[in-house]
Amino acid sequence: MAQKHIVCHGAICMCNFGASPDKLMVKSHKKEFINDSEGSKKLIASDKDLGPTFEKNTFGPCQKQPSGSGNKPCQAIVNKWSGFYENVTLENKGKVLLEDSKGTCPIGGPDCIKITFHGQASAPTAQNAKAANQDIMGVLNPMVEMEEFAEDETPNYT
Repeated sequence: MAQKHIVCHGAICMCNFGASPDKLMVKSHKKEFINDSEGSKKLIASDKDLGPTFEKNTFGPCQKQPSGSGNKPCQAIVNKWSGFYENVTLENKGKVLLEDSKGTCPIGGPDCIKITFHGQASAPTAQNAKAANQDIMGVLNPMVEMEEFAEDETPNYT
């Protein structure tokens, strides 16, 4: 899996033939999360997330569907994913999507939907503060007493 991010709920996707991005909504399961300490927001995306699985279900006007006054609106539907991680199987029997996975649309064709942002966001914890080099952190962020932050989960910013 060499330095590739796992895709999760809220990832940004774009079609090669569309004009605007849309957010991936994981609908295939409700149990397996990533980068989410509360286990409530970042469901892991899999190759089982098929059909209309986006927030708006459109990438804007579709270049593959010209009409008299421009292009017909995209109806974002994924009928297959490629480039997923084979070595992990989720509870829903799905394979984990990676940031370079691609989706196939019945109109746009194979691999026309790409992932432009995997959806994960860093969320530093007290454990990260404890493991940080105090001298370097003091130079990078001189307004925060890192020793206090590492000891107490609520830092003193005064």
